[in-house]
Amino acid sequence: VSTVLLFFFAGKLSVTSSMHAVRVNGFPCKDPMAFPGLNTLGISLARIDYGPLGVNTPHIHPRATELLTVLEGTLYLGFVTSNPNRLFSRVVKKGDVFVFPKAMIHFQMNLAHDKPAAALSSLSSQNPGVISIANAVFGSNPPISDDVLATAFQVEKKLIDWLQSQFWENNHY
Repeated sequence: VSTVLLFFFAGKLSVTSSMHAVRVNGFPCKDPMAFPGLNTLGISLARIDYGPLGVNTPHIHPRATELLTVLEGTLYLGFVTSNPNRLFSRVVKKGDVFVFPKAMIHFQMNLAHDKPAAALSSLSSQNPGVISIANAVFGSNPPISDDVLATAFQVEKKLIDWLQSQFWENNHY
């Protein structure tokens, strides 16, 4: 049965009440039944709230391009291209829009020491996926061999072992 409620999702993009470093309180539509109106449309939306100096750590969306609109505050953001790994970054403010190409490593940081920031993330997929770089490299289960990572990062294995021992789940929230 078609109804207008299939195309409406109440209150999920409202400001979060507790301010963490970064809080994504919107949603990529991983379950089309949560918001049936998005099913097959190839889009999703999330609101991102950043605490003072909050960082949305480097991550990728393997199935989507992201369009970020700053709602409040000032953000430093950027993405890194594939080889030769060129960084495209800038400082953006309220009303500015920035695009992160599909599957490129990207990040955002609230530059304010004393006030929050907020942005609206529009993604070109109903299921964009998200892979946190730090989580994937240092928090995989089972872990990537410390020999492999020590060689890749050109550091001692004891540093890799320490990094792998940290709590990596949702480290960008």
